[in-house]
Amino acid sequence: MNIAIAAFTRRGASLGAFLAEELGAQLSVPARLAEENGAASFSSIEAWAAEHWDSCDALLFIGAAGIAVRAIAPHVRDKFTDPAVVSMDESAAFVVPLLSGHVGGANDLARCIAALTGATAVISTATDVNGLFAVDEWAVKHGLVITDRPLAKAVSAALLEGKSVGFASDFAIPCPDGLTEGRAEIGVWITCRAGGGPFPRTLRLVPQCLSLGIGCRRGTGEAAIRAAVEEVLAGWDLSAVKQVATIDLKKDEAGLLSFCASLGVPLMTYTAEELRAAKGDFTPSAFVQGVTGVDNVCERAAVLSGGRLTIPKQAGDGVTVAVAVLPGF
Repeated sequence: MNIAIAAFTRRGASLGAFLAEELGAQLSVPARLAEENGAASFSSIEAWAAEHWDSCDALLFIGAAGIAVRAIAPHVRDKFTDPAVVSMDESAAFVVPLLSGHVGGANDLARCIAALTGATAVISTATDVNGLFAVDEWAVKHGLVITDRPLAKAVSAALLEGKSVGFASDFAIPCPDGLTEGRAEIGVWITCRAGGGPFPRTLRLVPQCLSLGIGCRRGTGEAAIRAAVEEVLAGWDLSAVKQVATIDLKKDEAGLLSFCASLGVPLMTYTAEELRAAKGDFTPSAFVQGVTGVDNVCERAAVLSGGRLTIPKQAGDGVTVAVAVLPGF
């Protein structure tokens, strides 16, 4: 977790320096305190918050909670995209998650800081207070993508109202405490499949278990790449894609980069030599061999992550796609 810490007083800076060391974090303080604490300096806390909002996973303010609230107010969007924000007093008596307690990990960060300092973690999220299953936190811990944010909130609301929430999984994931494998009006389904579900209101949580190997003609646009992928993955949820892989000759391919950005996944690139070293039986192409120096790009790229080839090369409109399932699935 990439954590940035801001402190305002000498006592707070001393606590911040300790936590920065323990957490592998970056400490910033007013200029007058920077040298003695080996820290960066800020001119204003508002500017510091703006600088670190999108680049850090968590922000820790050591000082009055009101300072933190005013500093972050212009940037707050929603709990699924905001960084974790935590506030603690300079005497290390209390540590309070202010924002993104579950998805961003602010609750866990507060508990960690409390364990390091002897502070009391003040957790106020309703599911935690009531000792209930928190679907957003559980999804993050298990690497699952929440496909419907309003429905995720509805799951939590149902639990808080004492209603049964169902559970079903296409994978060997046991039913968590607080959910039921019996009938329910609303439930959680762990799946890579698109559409429907086993409950009248089904929240699909999707594991990122697919590696896409893609090859394409130079200049192929994002729309063509997306169309080819959607055709190959018909019936699958695109949220299941964890990465896209190709040959290093395509590392600057604009359409491919835009497609990856739209999914929020990385583009992994391999040399022809690395692709040739991939283990398995692949569909050879003399044309691809002549252009790239390897007989198949998409299938070999898909499995280099360690996955097993599930959908072999599919070609159309200048795009080739292959799909591998990553280890553990």
